[in-house]
Parts: sequence; C-alpha cells; structure tokens
Amino acid sequence: MSSDSELRDLYQEVILDHNKRPRNFRVMEDANHRADGHNPLCGDRVTVFVRLAGDRIEDVSFQGSGCAISKASASLMTDSVKGQSLGDVDTLFQGFQLMVTSAPDTDVETDSLGKLAVLAGVREFPSRVKCASLAWHALRAALKDSSQVAAIVSTE
Repeated sequence: MSSDSELRDLYQEVILDHNKRPRNFRVMEDANHRADGHNPLCGDRVTVFVRLAGDRIEDVSFQGSGCAISKASASLMTDSVKGQSLGDVDTLFQGFQLMVTSAPDTDVETDSLGKLAVLAGVREFPSRVKCASLAWHALRAALKDSSQVAAIVSTE
C-alpha cells in the first residue's frame, strides 16, 4: 500500500469516527462567547460555544448539522483548541486555513497541526473546503464577540 493510499484511508477513518462520535458535541450553558455559522451553499450549520478564562479557552463545544466533513472538522477543532491561548488558536487557524486551501500538490507543513492534519485531504475537493472551515470561522467570530452570524460564502 502506498503512503498516499494509507493517508487517504486514515483521512476517511478519522472523518467517519469524528462524524459518528463527535467530541464536545453539546450546548454549553455557561459559555461566555458563541457564534453561529452557516454555509448557504450546502446547508451546513454550526453553533460554537466558548468559555474563555482570560486569554485561554477553558472549554469549547459545538452543536449543529451538516456533512461528515463539517461535523468531523468541528469535533477535531474543539479537541485541538481546548486549553489553548488565543494566540495559539490564531496560529492554529492560520495553519489550518493554509493547509486546506493550498493546491493539492503543494507541500504544506502539517506537523504543528496534530490530528487536524488528517483534513489535508479536503484540499483535493475544493467544494468541501468550506465544509471543513465552517466551524473555524464560527470560532473566530465567537472569539471576536461578534454578534453577527458567521457565514461562509467564499474562502477567498
């Protein structure tokens, strides 16, 4: 089995696992930040709940409906940002966005992304990039105390 084939299998396995058993999938009653995300192109919807303590994400969760990639990405995101500083979360967001929006043949550093690296396969399907990014944009809106709904219409 080639390494590309192994990566594709891992990608599918992780996506299916996080879609079937999403981590942090709950309404957080004591959240002090939240934002809604909606992708009108496919109908994915997500609400991200955050409890900030100073500049650190003490807890994070999400609720919503959408495709397997959208739900798995939100699940992986919440696992990755919990306990992180806002600066670290911004760095993670930038790295994630670069990874999923780069051309498939581009060599992108993914070591710093941890488990999020399995979503690199999304870049082979440009129409799915918005699915993978929705929760991230909702998280950023929540952290900015935006009362507006975060909506992904374009990744440009």
